[in-house]
Amino acid sequence: MAGPIGRRADAHGTAGIDDPLSGLAPLLRVRPHLDDVCRFGGAWAAPHAPEPTRQAYFHLVTRGRATLRRPGGAPLQVAAGDILLLPRGDAHLFHGAGPPPSTPLPVAVRHAHDLRFKTTVGAEPDVELICGRLAFEAAPQTLIVTALPDLLVLSVGTEPLATRFAPLLAGIREELNDLRAGSVAVAENLASALFMMMLRAHLEASAPAEGLLRLLGQPLTARAVLAMVRDPVHPWTLDELAATAAASRASLVRAFRGAAGVAPLEFLTDLRLGLAHHRLRTETVPLDRLAAEVGYQSAPALSRAFLRKYGIRPGQARQAEAPPQAV
Repeated sequence: MAGPIGRRADAHGTAGIDDPLSGLAPLLRVRPHLDDVCRFGGAWAAPHAPEPTRQAYFHLVTRGRATLRRPGGAPLQVAAGDILLLPRGDAHLFHGAGPPPSTPLPVAVRHAHDLRFKTTVGAEPDVELICGRLAFEAAPQTLIVTALPDLLVLSVGTEPLATRFAPLLAGIREELNDLRAGSVAVAENLASALFMMMLRAHLEASAPAEGLLRLLGQPLTARAVLAMVRDPVHPWTLDELAATAAASRASLVRAFRGAAGVAPLEFLTDLRLGLAHHRLRTETVPLDRLAAEVGYQSAPALSRAFLRKYGIRPGQARQAEAPPQAV
C-alpha cells in the first residue's frame, strides 16, 4: 500500500485520500446492535438462521473456547479474544468441544436492557459470547459486503492487536456485566469503534481482489470513489473525476478497471442504484423523491435503470423486502 502523502481539497470539498480508512470511516458508519450475552457450558449448541434483514452477524468471544460451523465450511476453533464477523448474515452454528451435541442442554433466557442473557441449564458456563448484528448505515449494504470475505476473524490475544483491541473488548464486557444506566449504548459505541478498527486491520493485512476496499486502497481511485460516495447526486463527468483524482481520464479508467472491473461512471451508476435499493428496503420514501436524492432526474429514469440492474422495478423491490425486525 502506498505510504501517506498530503491531503488537498478539490472543488467539491473532497480531500485527496491517501489513507483509505480515513475515507472509509464516514462511508461505513457501522451501527452495531447487541442482541445476546451467552454463557454456555456442557453439551451446548447455538444455531443462527440466515439473518432475515441481511445485516452482518458478529460474535465476540470473551471467555473460553468454542467451535464455529458454517454450511460447506470446515469447523473453526475460536477462543477468548477472537472477534468474528459474518458480513452476509449467513447461517452458522456455535457449539462446545467435540462434535455438535445431538441433544443440547436447555437454555434459560433472561431479558434485561433490551438484551437477552442466555445461560445453559444443568452445566457450569465456561464459554461467554457477546452476539449481535451490524448494519452499514451510510452506504448500501452490498457496497461494503461485496468487498469482504464470507467470514472475518480477528484474534486479538497477541501483540500488537492486544494493545489496541483488548481494552475495547474488556470495556464492552464490563458494561454488559454491570448494566448501569446507558450500558448498552456505551457498549454499542465501543463495538462501533472495534469494528472500524477490525476493518482497518483487514485492509492493512490483505490485498482485496475486487470491490470497494481495493478501490479505496489505491490513492488515485480512492479520491474519485470518495467524491462520488460523498455526493452521488452531483452530475459527475469523467473529466471532473479525473481532476479530483489528479490523473488523466485514461489513467483513471485503467485504474478503476484494474481494481474493480468497472469504469468510474459505471461505479457511479452502481453506487446510485445500490443506495436506491438500500433505501427501498429500509424506508417508505416516495419514488420521485428517492430518484432525485440518488441522482436521477425522474422516477421513470430510476425505474428503467433499476430494472436493467436488478431485473425488477423499484416498487417490486419494496414489496419483496420486509422492514427490518429484531431477531
